[in-house]
Amino acid sequence: MKKIIILIAFFGAISFGFSQNASEYFKAANAFFNENVSNGKVAYSKIHNNPEALNKLVALAETVSVSKNDVKTYQAFWINAYNISVIKGIVKNFPMKSPLDKAGFFDKTKYKIAGESITLNDIENKKLRAQFSDARFHFVLVCGAVGCPPLINKAYQPNTLEAQLQRQAEIALNNPSFIKIKKNNVELSEIFKWYKEDFVKNGNEIDYINTFRIEKIPFKSKVSYYSYNWNLNKQ
Repeated sequence: MKKIIILIAFFGAISFGFSQNASEYFKAANAFFNENVSNGKVAYSKIHNNPEALNKLVALAETVSVSKNDVKTYQAFWINAYNISVIKGIVKNFPMKSPLDKAGFFDKTKYKIAGESITLNDIENKKLRAQFSDARFHFVLVCGAVGCPPLINKAYQPNTLEAQLQRQAEIALNNPSFIKIKKNNVELSEIFKWYKEDFVKNGNEIDYINTFRIEKIPFKSKVSYYSYNWNLNKQ
């Protein structure tokens, strides 16, 4: 009986430690984004010159453990981890004009996060898209380029995640620079071409977009895709 109590206390302490680390991570991430992101643009030069806060945040991410059983904490953690890792990758290779300037930026470079060695593509495709059917991820995972939906100046938090996902989808899909309507033609970001299967599960792309739009797009509109702008989303 004594051994059982000791084991419960031990694993409880581990769980509490991981929980504390997650809480600290969300708090530190929020402060970092607030300090270094404005109007969707990132102060890469400033971070490059003073990387201490970023390095502490990256180190903290290594110690966090999240479970899919706690869906909102899991999703919020990996969304933040993706966005912070993008910034880390750009700062490490700064100055650069585009994340594509570094070969393997998304599919080869690995980051130590939550006890794993993982790429940006792994976070997006294995940790999030493969686990949850929610195309709104594409409006909050920011790849470091102008063509991405804007990065917000705060962390995604478990208790506000649903509202944040909804808001960022609405902002992107009502933005005339992101959804370009010309009479009976609608030009979409290449995000809709690359991840088409995520947007057509309950209809077509226009059906999905209209779910979030104030001014609906006519369903007979002809869809095409404009070229992605891979220039760095720097201040």
